[in-house]
Amino acid sequence: MRKQGCRKMNVSEAVAQRMSVRAFKPDPVPAEVVRDILERAAKAPSGGNLQPWRVYALAGAPLEALKAQVAANPFGEEPEYDVYPPNLWDPFRTRRFQNGEDLYATIGIPREDKPARLRQLARNGTFFGAPVGLFFCLDRKLGPPQWADVGMYMQTVMLLAIERGLDTCAQEYWARYPKTVAEALKLPEDHMLFSGMALGRRDPDAPINTLKAARDPFEAWGELIGFEG
Repeated sequence: MRKQGCRKMNVSEAVAQRMSVRAFKPDPVPAEVVRDILERAAKAPSGGNLQPWRVYALAGAPLEALKAQVAANPFGEEPEYDVYPPNLWDPFRTRRFQNGEDLYATIGIPREDKPARLRQLARNGTFFGAPVGLFFCLDRKLGPPQWADVGMYMQTVMLLAIERGLDTCAQEYWARYPKTVAEALKLPEDHMLFSGMALGRRDPDAPINTLKAARDPFEAWGELIGFEG
């Protein structure tokens, strides 16, 4: 567990340390640690206490088999949902563009080098070398409020991972492989894949892990109304 001296990490520190890690060490994560994180994360809120998340953790041979299947099909499949709206508009378009530029700059890939960018994108299919791949699914008849609930569960997983000295990268990339993942996980027909997540220990020497995605100031997206002082 990460500590500041002899003091346990608080929530604010975990939020500050969480980042999307895209290069992991191969060191295995014990099953009991993964289970403990996933069980504790189930304290996340959900409307009506529906607890809509269905979670799968892969490691070892099953994970390697899935990665091999994905590598054999680099173009993916028909996704069940759009990760981004078509014709994305500002400020969202600019934020996404800048994040991509910042990311590829850390590993020296210019915009015009399309093959290198595609190779880096394909590293999503390896979970960036992480020893654990997580998948988050839900009943396909549920709606946007329950998708939000799954997102809150995922955020809780990511913060608990930081507390345990681990790192993560949430990956909606996996929406490109709904059939492959469904077969690997033996998903019930009424359940669909929402997102994947890499889990492990970051490689501190990997240049790509120096990226801390920029955040707009509070004034760009927030207001305080009715407060005194």
